[in-house]
Amino acid sequence: MPIAVDIDVMLAKRKMSVGELAERVGITPANLAVLKNGRAKAVRFSTLAALCEVLECQPGDLLRWETDRAVDPTVL
Repeated sequence: MPIAVDIDVMLAKRKMSVGELAERVGITPANLAVLKNGRAKAVRFSTLAALCEVLECQPGDLLRWETDRAVDPTVL
């Protein structure tokens, strides 16, 4: 999937466990693990906002787009 999830990076920066984040956000640790491991098909804006509030970050700190095709510089 071209959307990469960097929740684990922010957890490490904040020295916070998955369990603590799940509790503070109000979701189950299992659902947070699905999101964190990139297996989620969608995320609610309210969940994303809660994650950003607890982790004191921006949505772009948690999600980033990755291309899954090689770019040919001669085509540009």
